[in-house]
Amino acid sequence: MDRRSFNRGMLLGGAAVATSLSIGTEAAAVGGPLRTAPAGGEVRHIKLYAEKLDGGQMGYGLAKGKATVPGPLIELVEGDTLHIEFENTMDVAASLHVHGLDYEISSDGTKWTRSDVQPGDTRTYTWRTHTPGRRADGTWRAGSAGYWNYHDHVVGTEHGTGGVHKGLYGPVIVRRKGDVLPDRTHTIVFNDMVINNRVRFGPDFEATAGDRVEFVMITHGDHYHTFHLHGHRWADNRTGMLTGPDDGSRVVDNKIVGPGDSFGFQVIAGEGVGAGAWMYHCHVQSHADMGMTGMFLVKKPDGTIPGYDPHTGPDTHGHQAPHRRP
Repeated sequence: MDRRSFNRGMLLGGAAVATSLSIGTEAAAVGGPLRTAPAGGEVRHIKLYAEKLDGGQMGYGLAKGKATVPGPLIELVEGDTLHIEFENTMDVAASLHVHGLDYEISSDGTKWTRSDVQPGDTRTYTWRTHTPGRRADGTWRAGSAGYWNYHDHVVGTEHGTGGVHKGLYGPVIVRRKGDVLPDRTHTIVFNDMVINNRVRFGPDFEATAGDRVEFVMITHGDHYHTFHLHGHRWADNRTGMLTGPDDGSRVVDNKIVGPGDSFGFQVIAGEGVGAGAWMYHCHVQSHADMGMTGMFLVKKPDGTIPGYDPHTGPDTHGHQAPHRRP
């Protein structure tokens, strides 16, 4: 999602509607000064819908008829409070459960706490965030900042197994004041043996060399995976970025992930390696063989991608990759 197209508190329109709720201000040009997250403390309100989709799938959306898999990116800053008016348009009960944020038991989103939503009904869930600081006993309390996720906890079983399997999940980013903002953010979800609920191969993501691109990676289902991105690497910490030469965070390009895990990072597209069709995939070999792979398509400024045929994928070592869906 290109951050140049929206402002804080505004929802996207046109073809991108119902895909993102962001804090971003107008992005600087590539190579210009970095944009950073403002101070938090806002109280915000959105409407979110649960809907049935084609092929037996389900999704969340910011407008009726606009549900997607994954659901819309929800982005906050530490100190923000978000009230979500959640409408269930489906013929089965559904809910909204979030990881990593603060909420009262009435916003837990489970049958056990009677915080689910029956067909045709509406319920308001409230998520709060906080800044880091010391507790009254002197111990340190971490802030809410991080890469989190939300999902159904009701459809199919009392734990929402069916809803998560069918696509009722989405990303949440909580920034800290001063965090660097990317040009665009992409969400990748390993859900059992598929990516973003696609039957064969994951989605392709595009950027121009030099763009600051952020990835949110989430895992659902019953399997452990490893996430690997070719040609790019990140710091294994809260932001996925090093803070300076003395930051001892491990730099990685492959990370083990299990059900319910989420993390994120930023890369400069093509930094040190140039434009190209860079693979991302699960590095469990049998999983990759079953289609758990996609492309990070880094273009030159003229829009071309060296060695890449959009109909067959990259032509490496004289071999054509299998035909990929558009």
